[in-house]
Amino acid sequence: MTIETAPGTERIRPRDRDAIVNSLRAGVVPRIGQQHIQVGRAGELAALLTDIERVADNGSAARFVIGEYGSGKTFFLQLVRSVALQKKLVTVHADLSPDRRLHATGGQARSLYSELMRNMATRAKPDGGAMGSVVERFVTSALSDARATDRSPEAVIRSGLNQLTELTGGYDFADVVAKYWQGHDTGNEQLKSDAVRWLRGEFTTRTDARAALGVRTIVDDANFYDQLKLLARFVRLAGFDGLLVGLDEMVNLYKLANSQARNSNYEQILRILNDALQGSAAGIGFLFGGTPDFLTDSRRGLYSYTALQSRLSENTFATSGRADLTGPVIRLASLTPEDLYVLLSKLVHVHASGNSAAYLLPAEGLHAFMNHCSSKIGDAYFRTPRNTIRSFLDLLAILEQNPDLQWTQVIGSVPLALESNPDLDPLPDETAADQSASSGADDELSTFRL
Repeated sequence: MTIETAPGTERIRPRDRDAIVNSLRAGVVPRIGQQHIQVGRAGELAALLTDIERVADNGSAARFVIGEYGSGKTFFLQLVRSVALQKKLVTVHADLSPDRRLHATGGQARSLYSELMRNMATRAKPDGGAMGSVVERFVTSALSDARATDRSPEAVIRSGLNQLTELTGGYDFADVVAKYWQGHDTGNEQLKSDAVRWLRGEFTTRTDARAALGVRTIVDDANFYDQLKLLARFVRLAGFDGLLVGLDEMVNLYKLANSQARNSNYEQILRILNDALQGSAAGIGFLFGGTPDFLTDSRRGLYSYTALQSRLSENTFATSGRADLTGPVIRLASLTPEDLYVLLSKLVHVHASGNSAAYLLPAEGLHAFMNHCSSKIGDAYFRTPRNTIRSFLDLLAILEQNPDLQWTQVIGSVPLALESNPDLDPLPDETAADQSASSGADDELSTFRL
């Protein structure tokens, strides 16, 4: 069997094949092998590649990647991170949640920082957990410089760390890295471990940090962004080209019921955006992933914060199919039916581990599947393709496990449902208000809303 649009002739490693298929069938983004299934959005990817090059040139960038629920935002962000790793950047990424925010007073910002550090990746360690490797690389580089210049390793390390003291919190950050070197020099593994713990934001009290490392501060809610800027400077000292921070599921800020908490988080976003646009930050880039409601809702979204609305307003000339990819907001273009056809072709190729003789569907089978999707859920099957992809891989799994079954016998019975956006469900305070209003006919003024 052959497919009209050849996805390629390369063989797919079993590890990559299983990771891609299993992840997509579960509705999540694969951590590896994205290049095998990437289609479309070349303009958006090129724009973010420009940002990566700017960060590598000791500049800064901030982008908001906006797309409908299920349209492939997370996949796109993961693809950009993979490109950044190949460009010698260090990447950190995390999903926001009720317990992880940009600004808080109850430990949620520190929790977000710890999650970012847990997912720190380099080209050599793309799966995360790279903090220890980055610090070790800094120390090893300093030792090499010391041998080359006939200076003591401690003098070289202190000279490099002096650059950190220019930034807020830099003295303690430098002291912690120096403690790591001390542990490296004396063979004290506990001291090295404590230094990495501090850098990851895993100390919860200043008392514990002082007892272990002799520093008086820890990573907490108040210095979340300052620590990221310090880290960006440090990874450059370690020989990398910069730091890329990816924050997905930003809609969790939109869902915050407390307006003061939302505005505090939006103020933090404004601070980051101002630094990026004005060039105040160095060697750091931010990617924020969210839905259109998170951006444009004038009551709860970013547009509810006037300063952000003025900075994130889109180009008024970008209409009638014209796109402006130079602004801070990048709206992911919907996949076209042609893009989806190529994607399904690639999935057949990946499912067969790159062996064209083992393809389970011919070209006419792809056309039949797409026609079935169109008749069931309309054009949503290619605009928000997550459910379509899951159903397609389920179909391939059935054909693989039942070799006597013909695709024509089952393709019309593939179940499909229009994917609903949980971000549009009633928010907690709205539900409470509605229940309060309906609890009694005589209590008409118990809830008052404008």
